[in-house]
Amino acid sequence: MTKAKLGIIGGSGVYELPGLKNPRWEHVPTPWGEPSDQLHFGEIGDLELVFLPRHGRGHRIPPSDINYRANIDALKRVGVTDVISISAVGSFREDLSPGTFVLVDQFFDRTFARKKSFFGVGCVAHVAFSHPVSPGFADHVEAAARAENIRVHRGGTYLAMEGPQFSTLAESLLYKSWGCDVIGMTNMPEAKLAREAELCYCTVAMVTDYDCWHPDHGDVDVPSILKIVAENADNARRLVLRLATDFPREHQPCPIGSDRALDTAIITPPEARDPDLVAKLDAVAGRVLKG
Repeated sequence: MTKAKLGIIGGSGVYELPGLKNPRWEHVPTPWGEPSDQLHFGEIGDLELVFLPRHGRGHRIPPSDINYRANIDALKRVGVTDVISISAVGSFREDLSPGTFVLVDQFFDRTFARKKSFFGVGCVAHVAFSHPVSPGFADHVEAAARAENIRVHRGGTYLAMEGPQFSTLAESLLYKSWGCDVIGMTNMPEAKLAREAELCYCTVAMVTDYDCWHPDHGDVDVPSILKIVAENADNARRLVLRLATDFPREHQPCPIGSDRALDTAIITPPEARDPDLVAKLDAVAGRVLKG
């Protein structure tokens, strides 16, 4: 079996874990450009963790300017098998109040200004994405949250908006009427690219506000969000630490095939593939392209 390596995409501070051994920052170049930041490596017991600040240290990069392809490629390139995405979100449900951690299992992609695939002209692929979150991985994340007595809700739909502005009231009411549960700006195309890279993926959506639909709450504003984010930071660290402590040291096959997503996805026959694009896909799709 493959040795498990846990990737964590999230904000600064999550990687400041007690007991993290051999911490170090490393620059990982990719053929898709520069990731958001260097990768931060460390170990909990005999499990290696790789942290990536999604917006860069100091939160320098807005959601639509994140190089999602470089981020996912870099994690895959260093051997990550499973990726937990820790993200701040707004809530469309009264019962999903600020401070709740939601393990979403579906996405609604409303972004339009981002590169959403590693594949393209010269090598076409269509991966299955009906179930975007690896349920086996989510089981481990849920167990870690409950072991730490963190308020967690399993299941829900994450609407990904472009941003950087927050929703209008009309948009917020519409998304709520669609049955979406939370809203954020960063998990698309991140989740799609993770599937193309055959990484098991799970989102921990940390609720910071009620968007702007709630009649008893005002507009979303950065200071109030940062206050909740700060309050959630300790819970996020405890979740990651418990997850890493209890996580299987051998990668467990994904029950929905996230880690074999490219087995039947590439349509372009070998003789018609663009060699330059194939070369760029060495980390993401080398398992199937080399075969």
